[in-house]
Amino acid sequence: MTFTHETLPTDHQASIRQMKQELRAQIGDVQAVFNQLSERIAARVAEINDLKAQGDAVWPQIPFADIANGRVTEAQRAQIKQRGCAVIKGHFPREQALGWDRSMLDYLDQNHFDDLYKGPGDSFFGTLEASRPEIYPIYWSQAQMQARQSDEMAAVQSFLNRLWRFESEGKQWFDPDVSVIYPDRIRRRPPGTTSKGLGAHTDSGALERWLLPAYQRVFASVFSGKPEEYDPWNAAHRTEVEEYTVDNTTKCSVFRTFQGWTALSDMIPGQGLLHVVPIPEAMAYILLRPLLDDVPDEELCGVAPGRVLPVSEKWHPLLIAALTSIPALEAGDSVWWHCDVIHAVAPVTNQQGWGNVMYIPAAPLCEKNLAYARKVKVALEQGASPGDFPRENYESDWSGRFTLNDLNRHGKRALGIDI
Repeated sequence: MTFTHETLPTDHQASIRQMKQELRAQIGDVQAVFNQLSERIAARVAEINDLKAQGDAVWPQIPFADIANGRVTEAQRAQIKQRGCAVIKGHFPREQALGWDRSMLDYLDQNHFDDLYKGPGDSFFGTLEASRPEIYPIYWSQAQMQARQSDEMAAVQSFLNRLWRFESEGKQWFDPDVSVIYPDRIRRRPPGTTSKGLGAHTDSGALERWLLPAYQRVFASVFSGKPEEYDPWNAAHRTEVEEYTVDNTTKCSVFRTFQGWTALSDMIPGQGLLHVVPIPEAMAYILLRPLLDDVPDEELCGVAPGRVLPVSEKWHPLLIAALTSIPALEAGDSVWWHCDVIHAVAPVTNQQGWGNVMYIPAAPLCEKNLAYARKVKVALEQGASPGDFPRENYESDWSGRFTLNDLNRHGKRALGIDI
């Protein structure tokens, strides 16, 4: 199969109306199906909020040493799958992460980034409430690439990938033990920051989740009126999905089992941290919600071409009620959430301490991801911005950036070399 980016329908509103008509006929009593699903989701929301009220952990927390030594229990794996998220404690030694943070600042300073920066290069987050000045379009620092190709990252990515059902329908959808490098940006949020945060949303497709045939296969049980049969951990057909290409937006050309980031500073609750709705099957609720009678026929609860999929108090109050912060973190911890899990960044006023992270996901080897990895190799050679991001290319002539000669065995495999 050759992957090419999908073309957005010229009249996407007409496509939405037609899709809704077909799905309503296919599902039958949409309201009844939605009500039953809502009861199950509401029970999960109540459970999560009870845990928070009691001061108990909602996010599973797994010591990296337990992953490295094969000591993670089946109960811990089940908890991650139930919540769709996890914190890996001590993924990297704290002093190593703090050293990476210092080296990142040195890299920016020695190449005069503040003098060169032209501001955000895309409009990916659309109408979401957001503050973006702390996001830096930097991809090829030594710190970022050392973390991406490390033994520690390979171990965690393999562990997370293996939570998925990656063999079904007579096919292996991906290789869980090799993840491609998906270079993303960094966040450096200084003390004293006041930020609006980032509204609740999901990535990896918005309109696509309803309109593309591959996603219709992924969500076949939902779209046939049997959301109780939907398994968010079944990888079947997810590697066949391509996002629409829309000018001046950031998109994702790989299948990520988990989105993730690695902390480069200690983080305190209440200081503008990541929140998620720790209910991976909530995607079924999002998909059915626009089919109810109170949503205009040409709308999908705020979804727009080339934007993330918004989740709002207006359309999804039950889900918003379950937004849950990550716990306190130390530099070197990493944070992971299932690719369909709703996430947001809380607002903050006069932030206490730094909030610095490297965005590194788990993107297991498959044909789709390998095709993008080979483009990443070219971008690395040139010091260019990766293909999914705006063509800013700040690092093309920077000193001290990572090069092909710095790749280790993980890095070479992760970029399609020696495969």
